[in-house]
Amino acid sequence: MIIWLNGTFGAGKTTTAGELTTRIRDSRIFDAEKVGEMLWHVLGVPEGDFQDFPPWRGLVVETARQVLDHVGGTLVVTQTVLVEQYWQEIRAGLAKAGIPVHHFLLHTDQDTLVHRIANDIEPAGVAGRQWRLDHLPRYQQAVPWLYREAEVIDTTELTPDLVAEVVASRVWPHGDGLYR
Repeated sequence: MIIWLNGTFGAGKTTTAGELTTRIRDSRIFDAEKVGEMLWHVLGVPEGDFQDFPPWRGLVVETARQVLDHVGGTLVVTQTVLVEQYWQEIRAGLAKAGIPVHHFLLHTDQDTLVHRIANDIEPAGVAGRQWRLDHLPRYQQAVPWLYREAEVIDTTELTPDLVAEVVASRVWPHGDGLYR
């Protein structure tokens, strides 16, 4: 199974994923961005986003399938996907592979996003923070289809551990699969 945490920078995907893996038996984080970084070495740095490389989408599906075949359990994917066609390709590939996907959009208001990005302690530096801020309009454009395709969780007033609780309770309403 895959729990896919989507949303823009500052929504809480990475921190929530860490909280989730402490609650879910046999779970691990799968950072699909690493697949994109691998492609840079083969295809070069893209003009836009590594997700624009068609092999990225197929390799994410195939890597997830092989990892799950090897270790089983649950993969928690933290990856922003803002192009609907790309999400459709990934979702269809995972469905064809027989992998159930729970797609969540971690969403928060614009002011909170800007505050979180500006105060992020990740070593992205000023340029990294600005890059994230510059991509907020792309996220806003994607919100309509994301609201149709994902279960939305507003993270504005929730701590990451509470967001993880909400995600886990939606995946396992009766607590099956959790450590507790």
